[in-house]
Amino acid sequence: MSQRLKCISPIDGSVFAERDVLGFEAARAKVAKMRAAQAAWAARPLQERTELVMAGVAAVGAMNDEIVPELARMMGRPVRYGGEFRGFEERASHMAAIAQEGLADIAVGEDATFKRYIKRVPHGLVLVVAPWNYPYMTAINTVAPALIAGNVVLLKHATQTLLVGERMARAFHEAGVPAEVFDNVFLDHDTSFQLIASRSFDFVNFTGSVGGGQQMERAAAGTFTGVATELGGKDPGYVMEDADLDAAVDTLIDGAMFNSGQCCCGIERIYVHESLFDAFVEKAVAVVRGYKLGNPLEPETTLGPMANVRFANEVRAQISEAVAAGATAHIETFAQDDGGAYLTPQILTGVNHDMRVMRDESFGPVVGIMPVKDDAEAIALMNDSEFGLTASLWTQDLERAQRVGDQLETGTVFMNRADYLDPGLCWTGCKNTGRGGGLSVIGYHNLTRPKSYHLKKVTK
Repeated sequence: MSQRLKCISPIDGSVFAERDVLGFEAARAKVAKMRAAQAAWAARPLQERTELVMAGVAAVGAMNDEIVPELARMMGRPVRYGGEFRGFEERASHMAAIAQEGLADIAVGEDATFKRYIKRVPHGLVLVVAPWNYPYMTAINTVAPALIAGNVVLLKHATQTLLVGERMARAFHEAGVPAEVFDNVFLDHDTSFQLIASRSFDFVNFTGSVGGGQQMERAAAGTFTGVATELGGKDPGYVMEDADLDAAVDTLIDGAMFNSGQCCCGIERIYVHESLFDAFVEKAVAVVRGYKLGNPLEPETTLGPMANVRFANEVRAQISEAVAAGATAHIETFAQDDGGAYLTPQILTGVNHDMRVMRDESFGPVVGIMPVKDDAEAIALMNDSEFGLTASLWTQDLERAQRVGDQLETGTVFMNRADYLDPGLCWTGCKNTGRGGGLSVIGYHNLTRPKSYHLKKVTK
């Protein structure tokens, strides 16, 4: 009897969707068909591939009225925020616009005797394993440039957002991208790892937990399959004494709480210069007290449930442990907090790095805030983490932000903004956040391999 994947809605705990998984042999057959189609897809003109991908993106956009409530039911994001299509289209459009540049040959030199250059050629079959928290945007980060570069792509989506990959595949197929070039698949973990270990793929892009990334790398060990990972985060914000306080509060607290704190680059810890600390905390508490926790299908809801009860329980545990160790919780329990997926957002002070809430990934609506006396203390605290995805600096001094940023162990440095992915920049991390880089020209380089040409001309 085949295994079923079930998406449990955080709204009420009901089964929202379920699908049968594909067995190993059936998956291998799909892989073989896609491999057979790759050369013909790569042989199509770059402009043709790009136009087909962008037609697929537009077809996803045409489904947005259905997608928005569907996402609310699957993972709890309030419908008032309108889904992900704006960012989905922005990222794909940018990668389409820079494709010629990103995939251009690198000229090394030509004279009467030799012509030398380096081509960018597609890996072949790319497996994209996408997460549930921003299921469309995280998937398109790799799907669009991989297809444009001439790869064929198999998408495996998280069970919590079970229908996303299916929708994307249907939209792209309707737009003219063949099913053998881009498709969705439902797999269990064991089959996924077995496929990777048997060298079914030429490149794997995984976004998820540290443990999941480690399993991906173990499965690929010895196959020489490239594995790119974006894993956990504990992103810091640092508010310097010359910061625009209101802007810092609004942006950092939104970065900590939006999507119920379930953001890869969400703000999970904030360090504030001691001269602004009390004012920052007072304003932050006022912002969070104004949130409306509730059913994400209701337009007045600003904070929905967490995607799964177990995620909410982990956040509750981190908060309880911190309070027991001396931290102060500033937000009274909301009436809508049911002890399950619906969780009161929380601001903590009196925290330190001995507490899990300041060390472990929370991935929920909680943030700890600490005072600091200067840049040196802030830098030491920001770097005191096993993760390194983004860091947000708040100051009016650009050169100071650059100096501080140069000393941070992170993938992206923001100044006076946070929690945003600019497709013109490489999306990357360090330490336990993983390795690799998506989007930008570097994204194309990672989704292709270099092939050198050293051509000696026949001369008489």
